[in-house]
Amino acid sequence: MKLRRPFALLALAAALACGAAQAQEKVLREGQVTQQALIDALAPAAAASAPEEDPPRSRSFRPMVRPAAAAAGTAATAAPPARASILVTFVTDSAELTARAKKALDVLAGAMKSDKLASVRFTIEGHADPRGSEEHNLKLSQGRADSVRQYLMSAHGLTAERIQAVGKGSSALMNPGDPAAPENRRVTIVAVP
Repeated sequence: MKLRRPFALLALAAALACGAAQAQEKVLREGQVTQQALIDALAPAAAASAPEEDPPRSRSFRPMVRPAAAAAGTAATAAPPARASILVTFVTDSAELTARAKKALDVLAGAMKSDKLASVRFTIEGHADPRGSEEHNLKLSQGRADSVRQYLMSAHGLTAERIQAVGKGSSALMNPGDPAAPENRRVTIVAVP
């Protein structure tokens, strides 16, 4: 029974770390949505220097310990994908974009067309607050993500291959202490590695 306690503590630590990561994520509001802010948030991380190759091996000699750089290259943990959350407003309880939302998405489209992001694919995540049923929130968040995707394609010519839409419902609240907080009703753009 003593083994269960460390596992429970690890699970708790992982949950707290996940919550802290969500709490640190910033939602770009109207005055903060600029092309440069979006490019900075969504640009792929600079490629780390290529790991050193394993030293040549022969049948008679196999190193007991691999060089640290080579080991790091094979066992490296993947960096989390680049992401930016935008407070995109919709008509209440619908997926209809407001005029202010379209202006923010116009800026997003400009960033997505920039040289730094021109080859990047994206997932548009729709989020909802928990005021409706789970099924309703999932459907609403999917509709909102689809609306953003459709707007980016029709108004700005972005290709369907570059943009995927996913509804998250109310499963990833950014502010769980205030369920009705506007940041819980957001759109998150995730760069797909």
